[in-house]
Amino acid sequence: MLVLSRDEVESLLDPGALIDAVATAMADLSAGRASMPNRVAALVPERKGLLGAMPGYVPSLNALAAKLVTLFPANADGPLPTHQALLGVFDPDTGEPVAIMDGTAITALRTGAGSALSARLLARADARVLTIVGTGVQARAHARTVPLVRELTELRIAGRDAAKAELLAGELREGGLPARAVRSPADAIRGADVVCAATHALEPVIRREWLSPGTHVTSVGYNPQGRELDDATVADALVIVESRDAALAPVPAGANDLTQPIRDGVITAAHIHAEIGELVSGDRPGRSSDEQITLYKSVGVAVQDTAAAALVLGLARRRRVGAQVVI
Repeated sequence: MLVLSRDEVESLLDPGALIDAVATAMADLSAGRASMPNRVAALVPERKGLLGAMPGYVPSLNALAAKLVTLFPANADGPLPTHQALLGVFDPDTGEPVAIMDGTAITALRTGAGSALSARLLARADARVLTIVGTGVQARAHARTVPLVRELTELRIAGRDAAKAELLAGELREGGLPARAVRSPADAIRGADVVCAATHALEPVIRREWLSPGTHVTSVGYNPQGRELDDATVADALVIVESRDAALAPVPAGANDLTQPIRDGVITAAHIHAEIGELVSGDRPGRSSDEQITLYKSVGVAVQDTAAAALVLGLARRRRVGAQVVI
């Protein structure tokens, strides 16, 4: 069995190739070819944490994998990330386990790749200003992926901690991105063409009155007790999800940003316009005008991890990276 460390996985993850692999996985999922049960989790109430299990099969990538992932929000104030994971990869012909790899970097970058895919499909062609609300791992992942699908002139960073926003903006400028910190989410969002929320918010960090006509919004944050989007944003937007079943499932799989407005009668389940895989395949249309607000609400699905694991494993074998162990 091949074992790949976090550093090795990070060295093998190519954001551009990952966006394309995620697109293939999402098309398989929406077409009914992929197999992916909803996430299940063991809860750790003393730490407000959970351990989730996420298996997936993507036939177009000949990939079968399962992720174990923890979410411990209190880690945000320390050296460890809030999400940590490992992936087991299996031979889809025989079921033989063939690799174990760190899944923390994969979790971060595949989520950013999903948002970038949504921007490629839904953001206006002339989108030039990107706002990222959040300053953690996912904010960094989105800053690596979304600029690959649109040519940016400005990247705004906003978060609850102004010092962290300044630090992240400085890191991104050193990497060649036109980044700057903005004092508040409201100021950062006004006038932006693409807005990405990557927070653990209890209260909405994106509000409809801050959004300009034609903005594309992505929301990847998850808090069982909270939301990133207000009702008006959801109600006014063309809503796209990874999987209708996953988005509307109960905790720990679903999206409060959608299930709560449905519960409260603000929208119905029919308000979900399409799965992103349906846009990839052309089975459903995307944006219909330059003034339309579009929204990609992500809950993170196993086929994305499976796609990333297949990409990493293929490169690792070709480049002879990793340690071979006998079990």
